Amino acid sequence: MRIHRRALIGAATGVALGALCFAPAGPALAQSAKEVRLDWATYNPVSLVLKDKGLVEKALAPQGITVRWVQSLGSNKALEFLNAGSIDFGSTAGAAALLARINGNPIKAVYATSRPEWTALVTRPNTGITAVKDLKGRRVAVTRGTDPHIFLIRALRGAGLTERDVKLVLLQHPDGRTALDRGDVDAWAGLDPIMAAAEIENGDVLFHRDPAANTWGVLNVREDFARQNPDLTRTVLAAYEEARKIALADPKELTRILVAATKLPEPVVARQLERTDLSQPVIGKLQAETILDAGTALLDAGVIPAGTDVGAAVQALIDPRFGPAAP
Repeated sequence: MRIHRRALIGAATGVALGALCFAPAGPALAQSAKEVRLDWATYNPVSLVLKDKGLVEKALAPQGITVRWVQSLGSNKALEFLNAGSIDFGSTAGAAALLARINGNPIKAVYATSRPEWTALVTRPNTGITAVKDLKGRRVAVTRGTDPHIFLIRALRGAGLTERDVKLVLLQHPDGRTALDRGDVDAWAGLDPIMAAAEIENGDVLFHRDPAANTWGVLNVREDFARQNPDLTRTVLAAYEEARKIALADPKELTRILVAATKLPEPVVARQLERTDLSQPVIGKLQAETILDAGTALLDAGVIPAGTDVGAAVQALIDPRFGPAAP
């Protein structure tokens, strides 16, 4: 299947105009929520600023709406929480959100939290691994359903390999780093800031990097929640924007917040932030293009079922109506 990129991107930026069926049923629904549940994640620095400053709490206090925070250790966990209805807003990679949407998780990506280079393939010094082709027959730690997993699949495909050519060891991101350092695996599909810690503290090597294959960090909302509470959804995203602007205006404060949340040394956090662009929060054609590239590669690799309309899935995922407008 071949997807027409221009048509997709035009459609993604025009979702707001064509989504009348997603309009709220009435004012009562907009006031139905008594609690908002958000995740925080070390791979989403803006979420940490948001939580630290209590910006959502301040915005919702006049309405008597409480806020509950839940930590996500990876995109897979955030998506599990969203699908189970245990959170309303969750932080993931764009490609991971696409896979979830294709698999029936009813979410909308409504805000771009970052444009990161947050994943790479990592090994210890002296393993003899210097390129993706060297992974054949080796043990590789990975967290299934996350951007590092998708990055690994695409990297293997680029080297003429598949997941069947390596021995996957399924672990959450922190455990993947531990397994690498113990010698239990030969490589790890890493994620910042844990990857930055492995690099600085242990001298681990990022032997395969490709910034363009890192999909955007996005904030997802449960589709039902956004439909029933459109104004509340906009309020949450406005608080996110306030947090993003604080992060950009005061890098020292951002670093302090990340160090406190992650318990990692400042040089590790600084390395993470070097690879994280927080300047482009508007969700639309840029994210659609990157997510489409990942989805197309996964379709060709057989990870996404044959016959899946990936373009339509991207259109269904991205919804720019609740966040900041493009300049």
